[in-house]
Amino acid sequence: MAAEPVNTVTEATPHGGLPQMQSDTFPSQIFWLVVTFGLLFLVLWRITLPMIEGIIGERRNRIEGDLGTAEKLRQQASESLAAYESELAGARSRAHQILDENRKSISGELDSVKNRADEESQAAMKLAEERIAGDRARALGSLRPAAAEAAAAIVERLIGAKVSAEDAARIISEQQAPV
Repeated sequence: MAAEPVNTVTEATPHGGLPQMQSDTFPSQIFWLVVTFGLLFLVLWRITLPMIEGIIGERRNRIEGDLGTAEKLRQQASESLAAYESELAGARSRAHQILDENRKSISGELDSVKNRADEESQAAMKLAEERIAGDRARALGSLRPAAAEAAAAIVERLIGAKVSAEDAARIISEQQAPV
């Protein structure tokens, strides 16, 4: 009772070869191919394609929104930069004004201090000249009697004649040119 193995491939395909290549089954294969692709097309067209379009639209909207936000932020940044630069220019202008005012006030103060110092030095020089003139007059005043005594001593030594200091002073003053 041994049963012989049945070759199922040969029994299902009486002509041999692959069943999808049998020309007598082509019409049913084409029918199911059209039905399958039709259903697949409907599923893709009605379900998958709208989901993909929704995702793409959402991404497009998000990108456009991000670009709009980026443009607004760029404009705000450029406005902030312009405001900063104008504030900086104003601050520089004010600093230059303050610097010029300080230069003028310092220059005025220096001029007044310089003028005061010149006046003080002129006054000090005048006092010094007066003091020197007084000292010179006193020195000349004390020099004349000493010169007269020295002249009298020199005359006595050279010629042996005695001359009084008063006579020597009178002769010296006659010989001297007015100063």
